Amino acid sequence: MLGVVAAALGGPEVLQVTELPDPVAGSGQVVVRVRAVCVHPADVASTTGEIPLGPVPTPFLPGWDIAGEVTAVGPDTTEFQVGDRVAGMVPWYLTRGAPGGYAEYIAADTGWLVPLPDGLDYAAAATVPLNAQTAHQGLALIAQGLFPPGTSILITGASGGVGGFATQLAVQSGYRVLAQAGDGDEQWVHGLGADVVIPRSTDLATVGPVPAVFDAVPVGRPAAAAVENRGVVVATRPTPTIVPSRGVRQDLQLIRLDRALLADLVAQVAAGRLLTRVAGTVPLTEAADAHRRVLAGGLLGKLVLTP
Repeated sequence: MLGVVAAALGGPEVLQVTELPDPVAGSGQVVVRVRAVCVHPADVASTTGEIPLGPVPTPFLPGWDIAGEVTAVGPDTTEFQVGDRVAGMVPWYLTRGAPGGYAEYIAADTGWLVPLPDGLDYAAAATVPLNAQTAHQGLALIAQGLFPPGTSILITGASGGVGGFATQLAVQSGYRVLAQAGDGDEQWVHGLGADVVIPRSTDLATVGPVPAVFDAVPVGRPAAAAVENRGVVVATRPTPTIVPSRGVRQDLQLIRLDRALLADLVAQVAAGRLLTRVAGTVPLTEAADAHRRVLAGGLLGKLVLTP
């Protein structure tokens, strides 16, 4: 099979299309023919070594979120059958690229996968696992502050994958959502249910103070300037410490795979209760170009590789 391997640490040029051994399903595993794999900023960061747990020894396969169909079932595996459509998240923070999703096939633990409803296409499904789970889990950290419905929450990066899902989930929870949109993308963010849409150029210090901020980009200090004293800020990567005297709770949201949550989120997207966007599909063999486009920015949605 073909896979895309990071042969060294560096820019998109380190990604190489490589012939790899066909995977074999072990006990509790299935082989998935990958029909779609989402390209995340986390994939780009993995190739440069700029990830929370430190650089991964090369070579490795990037790729977290996959969608496809089961082509083989391992011993003692009864949960899925050949032909089943599935979506899932490779817990890359554990596998460290062995395996990763940038391949035609992957031997996946059944615990990484959930059934894929017939009404949801592979490309859209591949945008859900990492983004939607991160959004849900970040909002759960904010909810520890026991904020009642109607509380104002500022969400940065609402045009993006995590921020877009966070906006919708916060609206579902009854919060008053102030969502920062990318330039020219205000209409999409309005459609996610945000109460107030804030242009990217806005000085966030003039927006608050608000009790809670979900810094999905993250932008760091500008977002922290919007939170009130004794409020809470949740960021998706480490950010500078807020002045301790303000009493702000500062939390870091790093993804953890929650299969039951993933199944619910995929079902919500399939039913149209949560929206997602695909900016475009790119052949797996052109993964390096996809990384260049992610680095260039300005995408309206996620790029998805199609093996």
